[in-house]
Amino acid sequence: MNDAGPWSQNQGGDLDPKIAGPRINATDFLSAQRDNRLKTVNLILLLLLLGFVLGYSLGWGFQTYAEPNIDALDHPFSSLPGAIGGSLLLGIGVVASGVALFAGDRVVLALNNAREVTAEEEPRLHNVVEEMAIAAGLPKPRVAVIETDALNAFATGMRSDKAAIGVTRGLLEKLSREELQGVIGHEMGHILNLDIRYMTAVGILVGLIALVSDAVLRARWRPSSGKKGGGAIVFLIIIVVAMLAPIAAKLVQFAVSRQREYLADATSVQLTRNPIGLIGALRKLGHQEPVRELGNRATQHMFIVNPIREFGASASALLATHPPIETRIERLENLGKS
Repeated sequence: MNDAGPWSQNQGGDLDPKIAGPRINATDFLSAQRDNRLKTVNLILLLLLLGFVLGYSLGWGFQTYAEPNIDALDHPFSSLPGAIGGSLLLGIGVVASGVALFAGDRVVLALNNAREVTAEEEPRLHNVVEEMAIAAGLPKPRVAVIETDALNAFATGMRSDKAAIGVTRGLLEKLSREELQGVIGHEMGHILNLDIRYMTAVGILVGLIALVSDAVLRARWRPSSGKKGGGAIVFLIIIVVAMLAPIAAKLVQFAVSRQREYLADATSVQLTRNPIGLIGALRKLGHQEPVRELGNRATQHMFIVNPIREFGASASALLATHPPIETRIERLENLGKS
């Protein structure tokens, strides 16, 4: 691969230490990891804030209906029912996310028609997974295969000792060992960085916001006709918040997903010490035809590339579950450059 920067390969596809050039600078991918972790935490805090705002609006609206002689517009940011409503919705989201951490990963394997395989059935795959687990200092995940010609992979599991990595048959057949190592390193990065916990928590928060917003929009509320004005304005604010909150929450979910993909790419380089494998794999994954039988809307964000929709450089960044492959490759090629 001639355009992979300072890294070189021998004809067998393995990294040749004699002509490989300088090793990647560790501070580069560690800096990328820190940056993406910070961005993800900030996005999750934003999501929690959205939930609080929605709950506060509902409590504020309830005060307007329960106490029609008090104009809620006089003190819009000091409503006790609003604070209770916001704290309640925020607390439910946090508790629900915590409970989800104990959910099993076998459901995800079943949703993607992934069958667990033994080391006797897939020795090369098991060997690569074991190598990456040792590099990451983690227990070896269970290994599963999806019988499809598509090229893709995913990781699942709320805890490192309960994790599993699934790959497609097409991936095993069309990637070299070095490229497969890059992909497995990426998925091991998701496990190492607790991405599944993050995305599960985010998914529950987004679902909770959407559920509450939908209930608000379906309710037949009428503005108060008490002595004080402002009831109609409060009612309008509640409707606007209920309409915008789930949209904003979904955009935050997509943003979190994109940041975790960048982080997993950087972690793959950290584990393999070689970006060439993942770069080559991403190029092959980016030139495949979409396969309809793989993935669904519930699990599309878990794959290394979205199995349902391709997000190119011209796609809307806000609506993408994954960064453009071109951008991911460019970042990998720039790691280690001064």
